[in-house]
Amino acid sequence: MSAFPVTSRNFRKNTAKAHADENLRKALKRMESGAIVRRAAVVAELPEFDALRDEALAIKNHVLGNLDFYLERFEAQVKAQGGHVHWCATPRQARETILSICQAVGARTATKGKSMIAEEIALNPFLEENGIEPVETDLGEYIIQLADEPPSHIIGPALHKTKEQVTELFHQHHRKYGREERVTDPQALVNEAREILRQKYIDADVGITGANFLIAETGSTIIVTNEGNGDLTQMLPRVHVVITSIEKVVPTLEDVSTILRVLARSATGQEFSSYTTFSTGPKRAGDLDGPEQFHVVLLDNGRSDLLGTEMQDLLRCIRCGACMNHCPVYHSVGGHAYGWVYPGPIGAALDPHFLGIEEAQHLPNASTFCGRCESVCPMRIPLPDIMRHWRERAFESAVTPPQQRFGIRLWAWVAMRPALYRAGARLAMRLLAWLGRREGRLSSLPFAGGWTAGRDLPAPQGRTFQELWAARRGARK
Repeated sequence: MSAFPVTSRNFRKNTAKAHADENLRKALKRMESGAIVRRAAVVAELPEFDALRDEALAIKNHVLGNLDFYLERFEAQVKAQGGHVHWCATPRQARETILSICQAVGARTATKGKSMIAEEIALNPFLEENGIEPVETDLGEYIIQLADEPPSHIIGPALHKTKEQVTELFHQHHRKYGREERVTDPQALVNEAREILRQKYIDADVGITGANFLIAETGSTIIVTNEGNGDLTQMLPRVHVVITSIEKVVPTLEDVSTILRVLARSATGQEFSSYTTFSTGPKRAGDLDGPEQFHVVLLDNGRSDLLGTEMQDLLRCIRCGACMNHCPVYHSVGGHAYGWVYPGPIGAALDPHFLGIEEAQHLPNASTFCGRCESVCPMRIPLPDIMRHWRERAFESAVTPPQQRFGIRLWAWVAMRPALYRAGARLAMRLLAWLGRREGRLSSLPFAGGWTAGRDLPAPQGRTFQELWAARRGARK
């Protein structure tokens, strides 16, 4: 499997390809009637949801203000339970640490639970290059591993795949296991994957999982899943390796219970996920199952550089995916168009930090600034503000095209002259209303081809905002 390709620089080409993909558009359409509706239903059933969001936000802000303390406490508790903690500043250090753990026990295969950090460090191709076969066990991750593709969503990695595409993948790759029949029923496809993976769990020398949370109080790691694959991955092999990042730590079990109440509701529209698994060290004497070794690989990869900056709020992210579930841009182009590990609004805000604004300059502009991402974020991350910050940095660094910078300067010049701005707004509004007078919308428009190529522009009606504002102020006097 190849490393996650970095194609953020080609965002515009990626979106054009996405718009031409009928299977992708069919798959993305399901999101509008799925995740959004389910989240709204479970949130409505919990009157204290917003209060829980405020509590969760306060917990994470407290942790980020005392991150060194809680990480050291977590490390001490892991060691007290017989485990090991490995501190890694870079993806390379994290990859090499995991490889050394695998090589120390002569591992030939490693089962893997779902982990975005593993994607971030390009772990799978690195293990393959060193003679170790990684086997994805989350159903969505297993599907895209067969397809040799990166995930397109942080919760549903195979959301971009249709049932017909999965059928073809299974028929192609499972014949070596004696499965000649072309299966089309969804439940039968799940059963087939389950049967294929069962022996993989048994044969694996090492199990690798991510972690949704790290508990400083007990030295525990937590995974939140809807499949039993995560439990089998960490319990059956001799060695359990947790790959995670430093901001996942929370102080106590009580604190994590608060955040868990908003996580599943935001991610999948469930009150709670099917499995919430706590791992605390290797197995003890008398335990019937569990790993003989327990390792936690802690990755920084530039996260500590965000502390104390205007982008620190990004470290509150709990990877629920609610922002992309509600994002009209994501619904239009899917996850692969963003060109790296983290897609959607969180990717538009986070990827420029990891990749550099030169590579990811288009992503902060991949937003209508409608604010839906911030309104549904369980951790209240101000994603539009952070994207706006990256836009400003791109402008200041002169990485945007000259014509774009000229356009922004021209707009700023007009905006600083209120009378001219109001006159221009009135003129533009009346002109657009006249052009769209027959159908009430505009199917094409000069200088707005990026918008009208994928949708019509509603023709404006009535008065401008400034006119309405002036009228309302006058009515109050």
